[in-house]
Amino acid sequence: MIRLTFYLRRNAGSSRDEFQTYWRNQHGPLVASVSSDLNIQRYVQVHTIDDPANEAMNQARGGEMEPIYDGVAELWWESEATLAKAMESEKGATAGAALLEDERKFVDLPESPLYLAYEYPQVNPCPENIFAHPKSSIVKIHFPLRHIASMDEQEVRRYWLTNHGPIIRSHAPASGLLRYVQVHRANHPLDEALRSARGTQVDPYLGHAEVWVDQSRKGTREAAVANQAAVEDESKFIDFKRSCMWVGKEYSFVDRR
Repeated sequence: MIRLTFYLRRNAGSSRDEFQTYWRNQHGPLVASVSSDLNIQRYVQVHTIDDPANEAMNQARGGEMEPIYDGVAELWWESEATLAKAMESEKGATAGAALLEDERKFVDLPESPLYLAYEYPQVNPCPENIFAHPKSSIVKIHFPLRHIASMDEQEVRRYWLTNHGPIIRSHAPASGLLRYVQVHRANHPLDEALRSARGTQVDPYLGHAEVWVDQSRKGTREAAVANQAAVEDESKFIDFKRSCMWVGKEYSFVDRR
């Protein structure tokens, strides 16, 4: 399994509500209509919401994190082979061009980084059915991160997986954490083509953390202790000023699992 993560900023002059309405009602169905041509296994939109947690997470990490994005597009393929086959086919090329043309209508493409990645579940129910539905108390936290300059990429990836992951897992029951996935950038050859087509100017992230939490359980002493432990360990490998985090709600358009 390989996936694409596409962090989206809206075009200038558009409100977040206008951006998300077009994305959900126009672009989402367009992606679904060509998903077979592109061999897409899953397609989910994560819409950023205005929530006090956004600023609280920023302040807990120094108060100088990057501005949050307006949403995240997430697409999955069964394998790198099925992705490559779609990209090389005539139907896939036509579908990809149509999607890019529509993206230009509402997305600030130079300021919207994207990359292919591999996911490493850390807290993962089976079946994987946790979903931040708009009418539920569950939200999804996105945490795209860049590492501190004193560590190289491989060192950070290893620490993130083998040190930080177990810390988060140990506090999951107390913090109301329902699912936690590390998503590591794949450094895939197709990344450059995707960036070039969109004129991407923002440097890609090392990867991101995805966390689903039940907000009905926030505010407990145990949750506060868990959050403090997470931030203390994050500071050992994450450059907070070049990272950001926020909460959102999920909309599913394609699911062939």
